Amino acid sequence: MSASKAKPILSVRVSDLEKNSVWQFVNDAPDETVVRPIQRVPVSNLTCKIIGSRVRLANGNCPWALIGNLDAENATMNEHFVTLSIERNGRWFNLARYFDVDYRTRGPAALARFLALAVNEVFPISYDVSEHVRGKPAACAGTVLKTPRVRLTRAEIIAMAVPLAGRSRGAGRRRGRRRAARRRRRVPSE
Repeated sequence: MSASKAKPILSVRVSDLEKNSVWQFVNDAPDETVVRPIQRVPVSNLTCKIIGSRVRLANGNCPWALIGNLDAENATMNEHFVTLSIERNGRWFNLARYFDVDYRTRGPAALARFLALAVNEVFPISYDVSEHVRGKPAACAGTVLKTPRVRLTRAEIIAMAVPLAGRSRGAGRRRGRRRAARRRRRVPSE
């Protein structure tokens, strides 16, 4: 891979995404935000990778987005952990997830302002990256809601994201999914 194509993620432009849809973080770069394009697509996993793709807003507009933290096998993980950066006029807006500390300043209302739209014109946001990665269809295509169907507690988020020592990653995910399923039964849908 040519080092000249590596660049900080905030320097990636739509024209770069049109040429290369999948980018990988460069581990040995002095700046942890440096990414390089992946030539062979679809990829088999998304570890340390982001995907550049169009997403569909509630109003039907399809802006470019950088999609990260995507698990090609687990839709439940994606519901809570997927990250979106939406492009408008050469600028990127990084949408905060409901548990991020800057959710009030980078949450759904701030994204709507960035796009000069009403919140209900933006959310839900749907994505489909199945042409870029081999994975389960339900995990490769999903929706980012204004408000999650279920808000996990901090402990549940940590249990899903970082399995406890001595447990397999699958066990932590299963426990997190069971807890999320119990909460869904208790919480009415929007």
